[in-house]
Amino acid sequence: MGKYVLKRFLLLIPTLFIVLSIVFLLLRFAKGSPARELLIEENPEITPSPEEVYAKEVEMGLHDPILTQLVRFYGQILRGDWGESYKYKMPVFEKMAAVWEPTLLIAGFATIITVVIAIPAGIFSATHRNSLLDYTISTFSTITMVVPGFCVSIMFQFLFSIWWQRKFGYRLFPAVEYKYIEKVGFINSIHYLVMPSVSLGLHHVASMARYTRTTMLDVLSQDYIRTARAKGLSRNKIYYKHALKNTLSIVGTMIAGSVAGMIGGAAVTESVFNIHGMGSLTVTSLNFRDYPQEQAIVLFTAFLFLFLDLLLDIMYKLLDPRIEYE
Repeated sequence: MGKYVLKRFLLLIPTLFIVLSIVFLLLRFAKGSPARELLIEENPEITPSPEEVYAKEVEMGLHDPILTQLVRFYGQILRGDWGESYKYKMPVFEKMAAVWEPTLLIAGFATIITVVIAIPAGIFSATHRNSLLDYTISTFSTITMVVPGFCVSIMFQFLFSIWWQRKFGYRLFPAVEYKYIEKVGFINSIHYLVMPSVSLGLHHVASMARYTRTTMLDVLSQDYIRTARAKGLSRNKIYYKHALKNTLSIVGTMIAGSVAGMIGGAAVTESVFNIHGMGSLTVTSLNFRDYPQEQAIVLFTAFLFLFLDLLLDIMYKLLDPRIEYE
């Protein structure tokens, strides 16, 4: 197991370099120019001419051969220099550190909400197959799947902020913005994130609940479950001691992908709730063609996804000792 974990850690390096190379090339081939955005920001009242944009691009090295740019980029990385944001004029990871808090908290709480709701719902749906409970859970899952996340966010804003204030004279949850922990404390900060986290989490409940149900039904059809039934074991012991462990070891594969998806989907949620986190930073950097900042964000997301995937592999081994990694 130790050798496998070490091998996976070593594989992170080439994987991240491949991801960075792809993102580097895609950003350079995309339409738009950071030079033009920089010139507009320096003098918003004057539209820069094509000659001025070209001269700025040459100054920034954007007209060098793409291979030369890529080699120069990796040379900077090996020196520990990830570059400075074109828009914010500060080191890219320093800018990310200034806005990571709301995004990671939203994604973290949304993941907890998804797991707490979806996995029990999928298990109960499987263990009560074709019952009223099964149909109710399936209907709720379908609704949360087809309704866009921004619609849920807007509905929450209206119900628990605007309507609630009209009805009771105060807002149950803030409609917009986020206050950092260092300013208002942890509890007050979480108060701002309840609606964003729930609206983001509910959108992922459907897929995880349906996957859990399908997996649980597949496990319940295995031979060892039929043997347990033949031996006269109780339903609860069969479901929650034997079948549940194998179900969770399979369902766990969705959690890493769900976290990464939530970080990406946080951009829409943050826009609706006017929260300036990494999602908003990603959209702003992409619109501005802020290459260094966008590359740093992709690197962070890729590393988080790969690290969570490694943790899940370790968790599988703990849940099922029969698994052997080579």
